[in-house]
Amino acid sequence: MKSCIIIANGKSPKSKVVKYLKENGAEYIIAVDGGANSAYKLGITPNCIIGDFDSIKPKVKVYFSDKSEIIKNERQDNTDVEKALELAIKMKYETVYLLGGTGDRMDHSICNLGIVLKYFNRIRIILLHGKTILHPYSKDVTLETIAGETISLYAFDDKTRITSEGLKYQLTNAKLRFGKNESTSNAALGNEVNLKVNEGIIFVIRKLKVMLKNGLIFKS
Repeated sequence: MKSCIIIANGKSPKSKVVKYLKENGAEYIIAVDGGANSAYKLGITPNCIIGDFDSIKPKVKVYFSDKSEIIKNERQDNTDVEKALELAIKMKYETVYLLGGTGDRMDHSICNLGIVLKYFNRIRIILLHGKTILHPYSKDVTLETIAGETISLYAFDDKTRITSEGLKYQLTNAKLRFGKNESTSNAALGNEVNLKVNEGIIFVIRKLKVMLKNGLIFKS
């Protein structure tokens, strides 16, 4: 699975998370405009910085000017995160780990959650935020889990049905459309959870600390 990292201009990720992703196969780092400010603070040098540059600090831009590829893109018909995704797709990456995609701006956070759905058929976006990690799925999947770990599930279409094995609160052909009925704070009973997804895309949200500690990020 060819993967890369995108650092957006939301809540800054932790350097140990970026290091973990790089050590486990994420080949390339794209900073999205003000995401370069976070990279600078963390002592991380992105391979590329892209955006309209309305958020990057002047001193940061100067610092990276001879260290990273700088791509100015002032198009306003898509967001800077989308510009980074288009670049990742062009470079033939299959999976993107999106860091800093959520934060203080609720509109940006909602937009980036929507982008996970919008780009699903072109590139898989795994979104990391704070203490959690979001994986999107559109087909049957077996998750390697830790007994007792919290797992939340959300869907976005009334046609989507989910059946589970291995969850505390089992789902049988359940509708989990966001805003109507969700499975928040469910829990794994053992070391495996099977999800059968019938139509549509679901979000599975888990605790990042558990997945890092047990090496599960790259097993789902």
